[in-house]
Amino acid sequence: MDPDTEQVIDAIGPRLRTLRRDRGLTLEALADATGISVSTLSRLESGKRRPTLELLLPLARAHRVALDQLVGAPATGDPRVHLEPVGKHGTVIVPLTRYPGRIQVFKQVLTPREPRLVTHEGYEWCYVLAGRLRLLLGDEEHVLSPGEVAEFDTARPHWFGPADGGAVEILHLFGPRGDQAVVRAGPQAP
Repeated sequence: MDPDTEQVIDAIGPRLRTLRRDRGLTLEALADATGISVSTLSRLESGKRRPTLELLLPLARAHRVALDQLVGAPATGDPRVHLEPVGKHGTVIVPLTRYPGRIQVFKQVLTPREPRLVTHEGYEWCYVLAGRLRLLLGDEEHVLSPGEVAEFDTARPHWFGPADGGAVEILHLFGPRGDQAVVRAGPQAP
């Protein structure tokens, strides 16, 4: 086997372990979800067993990731995300990322609707592209204009929608387990 292929295969075990731990799963829970024994999963993660397609396919399904993400395959083909807008509850959502289970990015167009505070596990980050966003966080109300950003823990009761009678367009990042967006920016040039 050539050294490049050997290196790709050797990296699969640690990648599987990181993916499982990042999702807060035990070997037992993953074994239940995949039908693969705990000992086989352990040997895969430690590199003591070579991954096969028969083992990787159920793992990709259980983690809801593409097979190429599990093996760390080099990017091939068209790198563009093909946008498929979805209409839901008075909004149009355009997913901008492909892999569930990680931070998800959406372009969202919100139309007027009644506020209804909700809570759920996760962390949200909203950037206003056009219009004005009304954000309710518990008893607090904030209105954001284009170029403004809000981020909050979704365990706090919240709702967001248009501040005026029209629509508001936002970029929306959602981390399923409390992942926070990390914005890195250098000082602005004068």
